[in-house]
Amino acid sequence: MARPSRCRRICTEPAYDSFCPEGISGEPQIVLTLDEYEVIRLIDLELLTHEQCAKRMDISRTTVTEIYEAARHKLADCIVNGRPLVITGGNYRLCDGSAVCYCQKNCRKAHGTVLECAVREKGAEQMRIAVTYEDGNIFQHFGHTEQFKLYDIEDGQITGEQIVDTNGQGHGALAGFLTNAGVDALICGGIGGGAQAALAQAGIRLYGGVAGSADEAVQAYLAGNLGFDPNVHCDHHGHGDGHSCGEHSCANS
Repeated sequence: MARPSRCRRICTEPAYDSFCPEGISGEPQIVLTLDEYEVIRLIDLELLTHEQCAKRMDISRTTVTEIYEAARHKLADCIVNGRPLVITGGNYRLCDGSAVCYCQKNCRKAHGTVLECAVREKGAEQMRIAVTYEDGNIFQHFGHTEQFKLYDIEDGQITGEQIVDTNGQGHGALAGFLTNAGVDALICGGIGGGAQAALAQAGIRLYGGVAGSADEAVQAYLAGNLGFDPNVHCDHHGHGDGHSCGEHSCANS
């Protein structure tokens, strides 16, 4: 009887969950699992040896080598054959930042930067809206937002506002934070498919493809005339943080 494979430890979920070659459509996608992603991150980006990577992920060195070779083949297929890449699934567990964690100085959880912050309790009769936030405006990439502005609504009026930091966490952690914060609806610019699925599973209504003032967007929502894109997406994950996904094909792809 074959032994079950050991669950692989990864530090955090990736900030980007999909990539697509420009000008190419219709090609079958490649799925890179999160444990494959972590091996690539540790060996090719952090320049760890296979042995060091194995300690970080709590698996054997030979398993790391097998995962690494499979992941590199997938990346080569994407680059050479112009195939879209999706990062999802896999046999993994998230690092908990405990004393046995091998992430050391690079571990966000070990240094207290896991996405937790003081959020006021929401009243039983209140609705809470979150907006990706930067300098008064709607930040245009959900997975890279450094702040949310939360609005508490009661009887169609804003009864409370607060700005909370995200501490640099990515898509998966942000969706979990919004759930724990009691958010009922999210207003944002571009957002990837993985984050959309996580929000839908949590029952958080999404209003994406919105730009401009955060306060004005919430007022428009309350008035019933918020303009948003029900098919919003952002596959162009190679752009910089200042790029506005809602202003080009990301919002319509």
